[in-house]
Amino acid sequence: MAQLTENVRNFLSEPRFAVIATINEDGTPQQTVVWYQLQDDRIMMNTRVGRLKEKNLKRDPRLSFCIEDDYRYVAIKGAAELDYDPTRSQDDIKNLAIIYHGQERGEAMSRNQFTKQDRVTIYMSIDEVIGDGIS
Repeated sequence: MAQLTENVRNFLSEPRFAVIATINEDGTPQQTVVWYQLQDDRIMMNTRVGRLKEKNLKRDPRLSFCIEDDYRYVAIKGAAELDYDPTRSQDDIKNLAIIYHGQERGEAMSRNQFTKQDRVTIYMSIDEVIGDGIS
């Protein structure tokens, strides 16, 4: 497990969009923009069950994660652990919606959209960190 510097932790703690890459069955990359939250020494994400990234991660848990801010970026390589607990997954997507859209809108999104979906939480290990402009 790679150690995150304080500056990288601070960068990852600000609400930003990340791009993750998973591996398709034919070996090609599949990229998706995601919400995320740094939780201790792992990255938490959430998706609807049945999406391609969930299917890819069930088959092959390797993934990469990248966030850019102008000429600064952090890229992380790791492995996913999928958590299908419905209560935890719904709490996680609600928390992410609040982080990215504020309390009122995040709760409305959770109530009107996410509670009607089967969700899975993705926990990503932080095995390798590469960055530029952030030390």
